[in-house]
This record gives sequence, structure tokens and C-alpha cells, in this order.
Amino acid sequence: MSWTFPKCERELAKPNQWHYCAKISVASLFDGVPMELELAFDQVLAEVASWEDVAVSTTPNCIVFGHRKTFLVIRPTKKFLEVKFYTKEPLHEGTVAKTNLRAGKLEHQVRLLRAGDVNSQLFSYFRKSYELL
Repeated sequence: MSWTFPKCERELAKPNQWHYCAKISVASLFDGVPMELELAFDQVLAEVASWEDVAVSTTPNCIVFGHRKTFLVIRPTKKFLEVKFYTKEPLHEGTVAKTNLRAGKLEHQVRLLRAGDVNSQLFSYFRKSYELL
């Protein structure tokens, strides 16, 4: 169950939840970003936003996907999409650029350079992150 904050229209888990309260469009985050990266993002958005109870919101730097808690964060840069997701177990995948321990979970970062980098393996990781929380 979610709650929509009236000022910024963000979907939140509860009325008193902290959040960045400003309207930022997804399109503005892709200003100056290559079209190939926007296509990669669109592929992720099309899949992940179709899952049950997924809220998509923006901050000044990234797009946040939530399901009870944040499970996926995508930050567009001029050269790649930085994608963060969470698991309980370490991943030994060549595409994982960095792993950090955060609040008892492993935060993994991958960098997508083109639409062709989006694949079923990544979606399975994103789904595990979605189900983890």
C-alpha cells in the first residue's frame, strides 16, 4: 500500500517517510545523455515498472524504483547508466563493477554502456532485489 505526497506527487510507503520533495522529470535526467543509454533505460523501465506495486520516482541525479523499499537505482551519466541493486549473496558476474555492504545487504553496481547490455540475467538480479525487501 502506498501513499502519494500532495506537493510532489511521489508515491511513498507511509505519510511521514522522508523523501526529496521536488518534481524532476525523467527526461531532464537524460539531457545530454546519448540516445543509446536512454534506450537501455527504457528497456529496464518497461520490464520493472510492470511488476506489482513498483513506484518509480526521481531525485536530482537518479531514478529510483521502490517496492516497500528501494530495490533499484539508475543514475544516467554522459558515458553510461550506473545501476544499483541489492542481494543477500555476492555476485561473481563480470558485469558487476562494484559491491558494497549496506544495511546487511550487498549493493551491486553495474554500468550499462548500450541497450544491448540489458539482458535476462540483469532482470533476474533486479527481480531478486525486488523480492529481497
